[in-house]
Amino acid sequence: MNTLKHYAIWLNVPIEEATSKHVLLYIDSLLEKRLKPKSINCHLDSIRGFYEYLAREEGIDIPNPVKRGYVLRLPRPLPRYVRDEDLEKFFKVIKGPRDKAMFILMLRCGLRVEEVENLSTRAVNLKQRKILVQSGKGGKDRVVYISDDAYIALIHYLRVRSPGYSKKVFLVEKGIYKGKPISVRGIQKRMEYYAREARLRISCHHLRHTMATQLLNADADLVSIQDLLGHSRIKTTQRYCKLSNRKVQRDYYKAMATVLQRSMNGIKKT
Repeated sequence: MNTLKHYAIWLNVPIEEATSKHVLLYIDSLLEKRLKPKSINCHLDSIRGFYEYLAREEGIDIPNPVKRGYVLRLPRPLPRYVRDEDLEKFFKVIKGPRDKAMFILMLRCGLRVEEVENLSTRAVNLKQRKILVQSGKGGKDRVVYISDDAYIALIHYLRVRSPGYSKKVFLVEKGIYKGKPISVRGIQKRMEYYAREARLRISCHHLRHTMATQLLNADADLVSIQDLLGHSRIKTTQRYCKLSNRKVQRDYYKAMATVLQRSMNGIKKT
């Protein structure tokens, strides 16, 4: 009601006579007041909903001046990654083999927390050092590969893993649910605990972001990283390029060395 009140006061024509042009001018006025895109979109949703209510509930035949395309794009924050020194702090506070295996798979294989929860023993091929991620985001399957340190951590955990009939890899280790598959929330709670212990601001997804950034800095192909992370669009993977300053730095100096060499050769000839 508050947003509708502001809109009604601002309008210089009756509400039923407002057009899409009026709405665009109203958006400009909100931008001049330095409202954030999210707040402006809330205003537009309220106004659109009001006109829909008039047509649906009151039977008033008024064209809705707020078109579906009238929405401000929200800024997308860059994915955060964990620095090497902070990774060392984080893994230093992890004591249990299960938790170390869970989080190192996120870091080295780029697994989402839901994918770690759903990981089955049949999906892990230790001999070939690969994992079949089944029904990942968007219902897609993909194959990821197991690094040396992830292999060691996983083997160590599987040797001490609670015996049971569960097909899931990671199980609850204490309490009445011992031997049952650990939940997403259970994994997140372990992450929160270790983050506090290490005094870091870190989440499960930050480990996945870190893998992408590290691979890019190691000159891995962008399409390969896309496949490993299970991104449906290359644009999603390209966002990591903005974080990968070391690769940009190397590329710059390598290219600049070639430029300078050509310039010096040209000067010598003249």
